[in-house]
Amino acid sequence: MTATGRSLALIADKSPEAQKAYKELKELYRFIKPKDADVLVVLGGDGFMLRTLHETRDQPKPIYGINFGSVGFLMNKYRPKTLIKRLEDATNVTLTPLLMEATTVKGKKILDLAINEVSLFRQTHQAAKIKISIDKIVRLQELTCDGVMVATPAGSTAYNLSAHGPIIPLDANLLALTPISAFRPRRWRGALLPHKSVVEFEVLEPEKRPVSAVAGPTEVSAVRHVLVREDPTAHFMLLFDVEHALEERIIREQFLV
Repeated sequence: MTATGRSLALIADKSPEAQKAYKELKELYRFIKPKDADVLVVLGGDGFMLRTLHETRDQPKPIYGINFGSVGFLMNKYRPKTLIKRLEDATNVTLTPLLMEATTVKGKKILDLAINEVSLFRQTHQAAKIKISIDKIVRLQELTCDGVMVATPAGSTAYNLSAHGPIIPLDANLLALTPISAFRPRRWRGALLPHKSVVEFEVLEPEKRPVSAVAGPTEVSAVRHVLVREDPTAHFMLLFDVEHALEERIIREQFLV
């Protein structure tokens, strides 16, 4: 328990580094079960953090991540002896996820949340053909591509950036609509959308050119229609060291060469 009276739970990835830190922290501090804790301390990488957020979404709690992965964009540095002090001084960031509603060619509907992005991908050697509407207005009659995604500000520095999408500050109230290897229209580089936009993807020729949709850990094959929008009822809170705030990381990422 911290000096401010908040109880802690410790969750670790299976990697040797994370497991070693798990044992060290258990010797230094008292932790309780995650369902009973006020704050979750998560040891792992960004992928493990995203999985933990999904697994705890029915009982969301502030999460302080400690990096034992590669990039660690959503994580903090490991400093075991000052953990309590850093938790007490930490800044918090609230993330609003995207809600994906995917409909398959057989009419089955699947819903799930995505913290970083919702992506559509071609499933075969043939390029996908996708119609894009924003708030029920058709904006692109046909995009021929390997795929397309809608990314949140927090996710704009992840896969979206790899696909040459824009980096979005956390407080910009925008979403990134980014193509993946667009063939036609060749010069279309995507769009920035108001965060309340409803993005609709209609897969053209879904039997001939099958497309899958991905939101977080959920992948839906052979979709014909995908609706993406923010879910205002769902929120995730992450805690960051003051000198390692997420807003600063997003700004700094834009100047890396």
